[in-house]
Amino acid sequence: MNADAKSLLPLIVADIYELAGRFRDGGEAIAATVGQTQARWQVMSAASVDPRTVPQIARRLGVSRQNVQRIADLLVKENWASFETNPDHRSSPFLVLNARGQEALAKINKAASQSHAQIARQLAGTHVGALHRGLRRLIQALDDSNPTV
Repeated sequence: MNADAKSLLPLIVADIYELAGRFRDGGEAIAATVGQTQARWQVMSAASVDPRTVPQIARRLGVSRQNVQRIADLLVKENWASFETNPDHRSSPFLVLNARGQEALAKINKAASQSHAQIARQLAGTHVGALHRGLRRLIQALDDSNPTV
C-alpha cells in the first residue's frame, strides 16, 4: 500500500465534497437565471436526450424515483414538459420537454458552457486530462472495493 495515497485520500475526499458543493452552488445560480433549480436542470437534461420515464431518469441521475417524480410533476404542471404515452409501459409515461422547456434548457446549458469556459481558462497550464483520468480511476477503485454500491 502506498503510504502517500493512504494519508492523502482523506484530504482528496474532503476536497471532492467541497468541490461538489461549489459546483452545486454554481449550478443553482446558473439554473436560477431561467427560473429553475439545479435538480430541475438535471431532470430536464436527462429527459432531453431520448424519451425517458421517471424511473429511467432516476436511475441515470442516481436519485430516488420519488424525487424525480415530484420534479417531473412540477415541470408538467408549470408547462415546461409533458407526459407522453409509453407504448411499452402504459403506467410509466415518458417525460418530454416541450418547446418552452427545451428553450430554458438551452439557455441554462449556454450559461453553463460560459462558466465552464471561464474555469477552463483559469486552469490553463494545469494537466486537466490527468486530473480527469485520476478522478475516473478513483471512481473505478470505489466500484472495485464496493461492487454493490
